[in-house]
Amino acid sequence: MLSETTIDKFNELHLSKMGEMFREFLGNAEFADLSFEEKVGIMVDREWSSRRSSRLSRLCKGAGYVISDACVENINYATQRKLNKAMIARLSACTFIQDANNIIIQGATGTGKTYLSCALGVSANRNFYPAKYFRLPDLLSDLENARINGTYPKVIREVQRVKLLILDEWMLYPLTKTEARDILEIVDARYKRHSTIFCSQFEVGGWYEKIGDATLADAICDRIVNNAYRVVLEGESMRKILGGVE
Repeated sequence: MLSETTIDKFNELHLSKMGEMFREFLGNAEFADLSFEEKVGIMVDREWSSRRSSRLSRLCKGAGYVISDACVENINYATQRKLNKAMIARLSACTFIQDANNIIIQGATGTGKTYLSCALGVSANRNFYPAKYFRLPDLLSDLENARINGTYPKVIREVQRVKLLILDEWMLYPLTKTEARDILEIVDARYKRHSTIFCSQFEVGGWYEKIGDATLADAICDRIVNNAYRVVLEGESMRKILGGVE
């Protein structure tokens, strides 16, 4: 009866995994020779591991990755891609986030920009950094809707403050002046504070044409490029390779 009361208290204190381990100790003679200190240590480890796992799951789910199972361990380093494995290993250690640096991933359609960005996002989550993934067209649409319904300050603030922001399909379409100003508000607020991964089919010089306004383009690119790592993906489309198309 006392044991069940203790387990109930564990649950009430939101220490359910410790309670489960306590129950195992009571019901399994194999644990009889363990010292009190060892048993407490095992109970704490069980609770700690469960909470870390739950936190990681929440971070990954909240990031909204379009490829939810992406991970650096499964990156394809085929010679044709000319992908530097040592550089990816350094980036996956997430020191770039600590230093508030950016990453520019550039490559043609299908070369794996999205997968790589999501894999690096998951690496950030593993280090318990919050991340958020957006297709740039979707983000701009969200901001426009927020402007209409009066939630613009809240929505843009969340984008400005997340520790790692991933912007896919970067500069895929020409921007309106309002959209360019929204982008400037975001990159200016994040400059030297938080990290952003930009996935683009175009070299930086091509961004100017998409932004349109030369002054805004200079301001946006200056806040992105000067503290950014660059990853260029080459080779055939990964969709073609993985799909077995001849």
